[in-house]
Amino acid sequence: MTTAVVIGVLAPRLDCADNRLRVGQLVVIGRPDALRFGAMSGSAQSGDDLDALVCLVGRGDVDAFVAFYDRTRTRVFGLIVRLLRDPGYSEDTTQEVYLQVWRNAAQFDPAAGSALAWLMTLAHRRAVDRVRSEEAATRRDLRYGAASGEPAADVVAESAIQRDEARRVADCLQSLTDLQRQCIELAYYRGLTYVEVSQRLAATLPTVKSRMRDALRGLRTCLGVP
Repeated sequence: MTTAVVIGVLAPRLDCADNRLRVGQLVVIGRPDALRFGAMSGSAQSGDDLDALVCLVGRGDVDAFVAFYDRTRTRVFGLIVRLLRDPGYSEDTTQEVYLQVWRNAAQFDPAAGSALAWLMTLAHRRAVDRVRSEEAATRRDLRYGAASGEPAADVVAESAIQRDEARRVADCLQSLTDLQRQCIELAYYRGLTYVEVSQRLAATLPTVKSRMRDALRGLRTCLGVP
C-alpha cells in the first residue's frame, strides 16, 4: 500500500491532475487520503491552500472536504443569509452548496479562478435560485390558490367583491390578528410576494406563510366561502 510522503518542497504551480498537491507549507505526494488536516487549521488559510483542498475533494478525500468546509462555511453562510434574509432557509441552502461542492469538485480548474471565487459563485447562484423559486411559488399561490386547496387572497377577496360583499370583507379583515391582516393587505391589495411581505414586516418567510394560511382560513369561515 502506497503511503503519502510529505516534504517541504513547494510545487511551482497547482495542477489538480498532478499527484503532488501543496497545502500550506506541505506538498502531499501519493495517496491524498493519507494526509489528515486537523492539525493544520492554523497554517493553511491562503487561497492556494483552498485550491489544493478542492483538488483533493475532487479525488474523494473526505478529510479535505471537512477542512474546506470548516474554513469557508462562515463566508458562504454570510453571503446567503444577506440574500435570503432567513436563517432557516440560509442553513438549508448552505448545505446544498456544499453538497454541490462534493459532487462537482472534480470539475474545478484552478487555472480558471480560485477555489474561493468558484465556491462563492456556487453559493450566489444557489441563493438566487432559492429566491426565484419562492417568488414563483408565491405567484402560483396568489393566482391559483395554495396547494392545500385553500383559495389565495385575491381569489377570496375577488369572489366577495363580485357578490357585492366588500363591506363584509372589510369587517372580516378586522377580525384577524394584526399580522394576519397585514399579510393579506400587502399580498392582495399591494401585490407583494411572500418574500417581499416577509421583508416589509421583518418576519421570517415561514411565519408569513403560516399567518397567511390562518388568515385565509379565517376569511373563508367569516365570509361563508366553501
